[in-house]
Amino acid sequence: MQLASIIINLLFSMAAFLVVITVHEYSHGRAAYMLGDPTAKQQGRLSLNPIKHLDPLGTLMLLITAFYGRGLGWAKPVPINPYRFRNPRRDMVLTSLAGPISNFLMAFVLAKLMYFSMPSIAILFIQYAIQLNIVIGIFNLIPIPPLDGSKIIPALLPDSMQQSWFRFEQYGMAILLVLVFLLPGMLSSLIFTPAGYILQLVYAPLPVPSLM
Repeated sequence: MQLASIIINLLFSMAAFLVVITVHEYSHGRAAYMLGDPTAKQQGRLSLNPIKHLDPLGTLMLLITAFYGRGLGWAKPVPINPYRFRNPRRDMVLTSLAGPISNFLMAFVLAKLMYFSMPSIAILFIQYAIQLNIVIGIFNLIPIPPLDGSKIIPALLPDSMQQSWFRFEQYGMAILLVLVFLLPGMLSSLIFTPAGYILQLVYAPLPVPSLM
């Protein structure tokens, strides 16, 4: 990969990453706030300021993976207190899903913007943002702590298995790092195979309403 291509890849990955994670984390915080938990708002995380959501390790991971053409990272999780929810089990699931759903919705909206005439550099940024939205949306649905998918699992488990899951959570980051660095092929299959199908749906033309 030429140096110029590497630099462009890093710059566009970082710019898209800032937009994507900001909306992702804001959506978590907004969903929690609407469901009765103001913790994110009280700690200044109900914000569209990307600096408030950056995670050092997640950002470093993005830089490393973007160097190889696969931008993948994560943000600092929004603080959630499930005991303040009106319906803790249900609301924790809804709050966890809010982030990935916002990514898929943003990817769809950005793809439709490409119907309009715009500078080639804007199109390139939008393409990066679409791909990163889909990748981060799928990545966060993997049920490994601290990813969003892991927050859904306890709501599906019987009470007798709750503590076992919470004990497992302490090993989540180690498992995640093993996947990223030692089993990248498995991680790629988990993410980029479904990402290809979602990209096809996102880029599909809007249906033209029939006048008949």
